[in-house]
Amino acid sequence: MEDDACGDRALIAAARSSLAEAADPAKAPDMQRYMRSDMPFRGVAKPERAVIARNVFADFPLPSPQALVATARMLWDEAEFREERYLAVDLTGYRAYRAYRDWQRPDLVPLYEHMIVTGAWWDHVDEIASRRIGPLLLAFPEEIAPVMRAWSRDPDLWRRRTSIICQLAAKERTDVPLLAECLEAGIGDKDFFIRKAIGWALRQHARIDPDWVRAFVASHPDLSPLSVREATKHL
Repeated sequence: MEDDACGDRALIAAARSSLAEAADPAKAPDMQRYMRSDMPFRGVAKPERAVIARNVFADFPLPSPQALVATARMLWDEAEFREERYLAVDLTGYRAYRAYRDWQRPDLVPLYEHMIVTGAWWDHVDEIASRRIGPLLLAFPEEIAPVMRAWSRDPDLWRRRTSIICQLAAKERTDVPLLAECLEAGIGDKDFFIRKAIGWALRQHARIDPDWVRAFVASHPDLSPLSVREATKHL
């Protein structure tokens, strides 16, 4: 590519053609129905999509983080089938682009935010929250934690959900004050996806510090029954 800020059209074309070749029209309607998606599916299951991603991304290496952002954004925005959006997210997590400070940096947050807000459904948001935003938070806490605090009170449902579940994989490195703040911001929210996220985050942290989770649940009687049920499932 002459300009790193331009998307790699060859990569995108190869991704689309590979999905078309692997398409199973018999599976596509059920996949679309299950995901309640307005965007149609090709009918390519996750294992087959992983093979496509591995081959296409290896054949078309990107030269810079700017090229990664541009290519992923183009593949996402121009998607006609949902699997193309899955591949756009997969591209951002490809093994060649996982290095923090070299590739995964705070300036990728606007791309992930765009995917979260425009994807606006759990299959996109949960992957980005836990596998993209969460690791960025661990690598760049001073830059990312304030963003999560702001998102925890954002009008957008999916930004709020991201702030709650972004630390699912943090384990002993969980920023507990940040977790508590994001959880508390969601208490009283009537939306299923927020109530479920609160319970999920608490249940996950209970693997590390069950006493903290017990105390949090006990001290927040206004937690929804769904959140409490999820939080205490394995306590």
